[in-house]
Amino acid sequence: MNNFNLHTPTRILFGKGAIAGLREQIPHDARVLITYGGGSVKKTGVLDQVLDALKGMDVLEFGGIEPNPAYETLMNAVKLVREQKVTFLLAVGGGSVLDGTKFIAAAANYPEKYRSVAHSANGR
Repeated sequence: MNNFNLHTPTRILFGKGAIAGLREQIPHDARVLITYGGGSVKKTGVLDQVLDALKGMDVLEFGGIEPNPAYETLMNAVKLVREQKVTFLLAVGGGSVLDGTKFIAAAANYPEKYRSVAHSANGR
């Protein structure tokens, strides 16, 4: 097992008015990746509200994080983070999106073989 230090601060904003205060949570020079699941954030208009709140910022999107996300799905997001030099991850959605985004944050700065760490952590 490799030694490493990991610091992944998480702030959860929830409820009425949360989106309005979103921009002040993000560094002005950040390259933001918004992660989300299926179509509910689009159907409800939440994604559009978030994009509107972040208008003028450098924002990318990664959708399709499924319930109990597949390793391959998350690694596609990791690849995007690395290639696009993303500096801020913003999860919009529920538990699977939040958990998946935490994985993305950890794996993005870890050497190629993150799967071995993920498996050793849960005994596989």
